[in-house]
Amino acid sequence: MQTHHQLKQQLIQQTNGLHTASLSLLGEVFGLEQKTDTVKQVTDEQTNPNEALTLDPQSFRKPGERTFTQRSRLFVGNLPTGTTEEDLETLFAKYGKASEIFINKERGFGFIRLETRIIAEIARAELDDTPFRGRPIRVRFATHGAALSVKNLPEFVSNELLEEAFAVFGLIERAVVIVDDRGRPTGKGIVEYTSKPAARKALDKCSDGAYVLTAFPRPITVEPMEQFDEEEGLSEKLINKNQQYHKEREQPPRFAQPGSFEYEYAMRWKALMEMEKQQYEMVDRNMKEAQEKLETEMEAARHEHQVMLMRQDLLRRQEELRRMEELHSQEVQKRKQAELRQEEERRRREEEMRMRNEEMMKRQQEGFRGNFSENREQEMRMHMGGHGMPMNRNSLGVSLPYGPSAS
Repeated sequence: MQTHHQLKQQLIQQTNGLHTASLSLLGEVFGLEQKTDTVKQVTDEQTNPNEALTLDPQSFRKPGERTFTQRSRLFVGNLPTGTTEEDLETLFAKYGKASEIFINKERGFGFIRLETRIIAEIARAELDDTPFRGRPIRVRFATHGAALSVKNLPEFVSNELLEEAFAVFGLIERAVVIVDDRGRPTGKGIVEYTSKPAARKALDKCSDGAYVLTAFPRPITVEPMEQFDEEEGLSEKLINKNQQYHKEREQPPRFAQPGSFEYEYAMRWKALMEMEKQQYEMVDRNMKEAQEKLETEMEAARHEHQVMLMRQDLLRRQEELRRMEELHSQEVQKRKQAELRQEEERRRREEEMRMRNEEMMKRQQEGFRGNFSENREQEMRMHMGGHGMPMNRNSLGVSLPYGPSAS
């Protein structure tokens, strides 16, 4: 018994045969062979639509946007055999100059990096599923191999602070704090590096240590970013249509009828999913309670730590004050001793000065007496000589006049 898929394939083959026969008949009647070259030429022109047109990258660049980043790198699949880098560059020539072109000729895919993200989005939208040398090519954004997911971000971390914090590990292309529909931070972020070694370094450093971005001492969590295609999704033509596919697609979308077999097990699956949801909610509540408890303990410990630091600072200041008082006391003592030495020195100099003055006065007095005696003797000699009286010296050396009165 033929399956639905086999019947469908036979119908397609019969339709193709009828189409070929129709074309042959038209060719015989109207000379369609001459028009075949024209159709082929139009098909070749559609392979690279708007080949004569080019986009100005400057018109699609945001202010301050970095160019030729990983976010503007495209994956091109289902390439015909023999496609070269020059062919791929010609195919994307309309979208400006490319900085990276790679072709895997054995597996029929390649990569190309355009100037900006918007240019890459336009190229993807226009060239995806278009024929290239008889084969529809696939154009997708390439996976960013140097992107990291950052969690547990504090509330007051901005894009600029996030980039500044992760720039220490390497050159960054983009750093974004994820917000909700009201612009409130979600505690998550994305960091994209220009190279995989820089991303690996950031991942290893943050995993081994505790990287804190603000005064709040909660370290961030860094993981390789899981990348999803939320724009194109999975189209029908890309599904692998195997035996399991046809088995699952036998029934259309529907609501299970109450009382049926599938309704019973659908409700059991629904109860299991509800239990899973409750378990996740319970885990979330427990985690929030644990976080609040840890924050309370942290605040108490922070207060105690601050009090301890204040006490240590007070003790340090008291110790400094005591040392300053000791130094001041020592300085006062030294100053008093110096004053005492200066006073003693002054007294000693005064005493020496007094003794020298006394000595000088004594010598002056003795000199005055000697001079007075000599002057008196000379006067007496002169006086006695004037009267003709001889002078005589007594046993004391005093000159006496000769005469009766001397006896």
